Amino acid sequence: MKFDRRTLLIGGGAGVGLVVGYALWPRQLGSDLSPRTAEQTFGNFIKIARDGRVTIAVPQAETGQGVWTALPQIVADELGAAWETVAVEPAPLTGDYANAMAREEGWLEHFGRFRTWRIESSGAMRITAGSTSIRAFEQALRHSAAIARAMLVGAAADRWNITEAECETADGYVINGVRTFSFGELAEESASRTPPRTPRLKQTSKGRLVGQPLQRLDAPAKVNGKMRFGGDVRLPGMLFASARLAPPGGRLVSHSTDAVRRVAGVRHLAAKDQWIAVAADSWWTAERALKAAGPEFTGPRTGPDVRPLFEDALANGNAHQWFARGDYDSAVRGSHPLAATYWAAPSQHLGLEPLTATAQFTGNRLEVWAPTQAPEFARQIAERAAAGADVTLYPMPVGAPAGRALDADVIPIVIALARDSGRPVQLSLSQSASQNHDRPSAGAMAKLMALPGEGGITAAWKMRVATADGLGSTLAALAGEEPVESLGRTALDGSVLPYSIPDVAIDAVRVAIPFKAGYMRGSPDREFCFFTESFVDELAHAAGMEPLAFRMSMLGGNPRLARCLQFAAQLAQWDGGGRGSTMGIAGCSAFGSHIGLVAVATIGEDQRVKAHKLVAAADCGRVVNVGLATQQIEAGLVWALTQANLASPEWVSGMPRARPLGNIPLTRVGDVPEIAVQLLPNDSAPGGISGLGPAVLAPAVANAIYAGTGRRLRTLPFELS
Repeated sequence: MKFDRRTLLIGGGAGVGLVVGYALWPRQLGSDLSPRTAEQTFGNFIKIARDGRVTIAVPQAETGQGVWTALPQIVADELGAAWETVAVEPAPLTGDYANAMAREEGWLEHFGRFRTWRIESSGAMRITAGSTSIRAFEQALRHSAAIARAMLVGAAADRWNITEAECETADGYVINGVRTFSFGELAEESASRTPPRTPRLKQTSKGRLVGQPLQRLDAPAKVNGKMRFGGDVRLPGMLFASARLAPPGGRLVSHSTDAVRRVAGVRHLAAKDQWIAVAADSWWTAERALKAAGPEFTGPRTGPDVRPLFEDALANGNAHQWFARGDYDSAVRGSHPLAATYWAAPSQHLGLEPLTATAQFTGNRLEVWAPTQAPEFARQIAERAAAGADVTLYPMPVGAPAGRALDADVIPIVIALARDSGRPVQLSLSQSASQNHDRPSAGAMAKLMALPGEGGITAAWKMRVATADGLGSTLAALAGEEPVESLGRTALDGSVLPYSIPDVAIDAVRVAIPFKAGYMRGSPDREFCFFTESFVDELAHAAGMEPLAFRMSMLGGNPRLARCLQFAAQLAQWDGGGRGSTMGIAGCSAFGSHIGLVAVATIGEDQRVKAHKLVAAADCGRVVNVGLATQQIEAGLVWALTQANLASPEWVSGMPRARPLGNIPLTRVGDVPEIAVQLLPNDSAPGGISGLGPAVLAPAVANAIYAGTGRRLRTLPFELS
């Protein structure tokens, strides 16, 4: 019998009621997990089998960031499990698996109180984004593991007829001196015990797994090819489909049905206002038939560059004050602040994994397989598209780590194809179509102004920024809401610089963009760090001060960032970044973490920026797995270097024009600079990691180019012409 935290009302004669607290009743841990034979559940995160295997249910999507290792490592450490006995499985789409950081990070502030409550209560906030996974789940997982550990220890202590304080756990055993019981031996008995209300977390530093560079649990399956991604799903009788989608605001106006029918192997053609798709015996057949169909769409007439829209909004738009400290206007009255305008263009995800999903109807039951970072939202979208069917969604590992899998654009289409064809269908957009219908980062343009104070220290700072909301727009689309028409935290995170400047004002203008913006790894901190750290560098040189010393003079209120900058400079043998140097420095406080980066960069003979060396020092609080943390920072730096050198897309009808992957100058192995990452120990709460490298890379490299050439790069991606 399962009892929860509600009180029970027990009736007694003549209408007399007796309220009995749940604490007086025996309790068991409820669980939404499905145990296999000889497995016992311990809450919503942990299962222990008779053979000692410990399986951890992970609610976050594995996008390559290592969350299927880091979250189980937290549990194994607190539980006292042996790492070689730990397994991982995706948590079911039930239970209390919501991302606890969603409200704190302001993801739902556009929806209003009642709509926010409905979204949260539906479980839809199980989202992997914003470098939040460890921050959101560390304490919940430690608490669950501590409960399970107490139950295992209690069972062993009863068998030995000793107190629980005389036992400890390690390597998958409960230990008392030379006596041991394995977790497997105790699992069944332990699972039936009353769980403690306030379990004690581990305090000892001996034998801890947290902090160690343990092997990734997903690595063997990825190396030997056993890991199954969205495009690997295979079902009996399955058809393969390709599709073309209308531009934003457009619709399908013509296509050749006869041309499709002449292609052998075509099994189904569907044409709607917003899309056309062909299902066939193979994907290549479906794609060939689509090309033969020659679909034509209407669409809004837009220019090839969206920058003029941002320029107009920055100059003429109605701004609201996002942040203020002191009185900027009074501080600069009668003076002439230094000013510069910076531009960060919308950027594409350009992932190798195309947009894909698979659907199968069995009577009134619909099953959907899709790589997704928002599985409950994706399931709800499938439910709306399936018109009353009983929907099961299987979240697949994500093969594109930059954030595109937060959306679920192709799920309604594949459901329609499966329903109308009567067969399982896997829909995969071509690489070109995936690019056309990408949801790029929103982009931003900012005018920055600052007033030097005594000794060159900045006395006043103002930013006027024009931008849109990528994450907010994505969440609105997932929830079936109208596009976001305001700017909040999800659009302006990172705009408040980390320096102690007395008078600060930040004004924001929303840009009416003609394309669908989306969530991008590291954004908008990536854009704002480029603006602020580049302009801080300008101020340092204008004041005749060494850039590191200039920053340190304003970091009295942020000692963790100051320490990162100092360590990075020391490791890189910082030369001061003066005229003729090839070194640039930048720092960033974001996602609850801090990072300092020194870049060595020049302009190559091909007139592209080339980074030769990147040296980073990061303070991420308690680090669960130092190997994963280092890899994430390194990977983020390389990804951001590609984005910084990659030409902005041309736009047609509100869509980025597709470019062949072979012609895109992605960073190759031979182009990767020497990278050194130093993690600075800190026992503070864990911070986010995956967005740190993308945030800090561009300004450090741009500052290095200025030191070496005198050319100030104020555009991202970099423009040298």
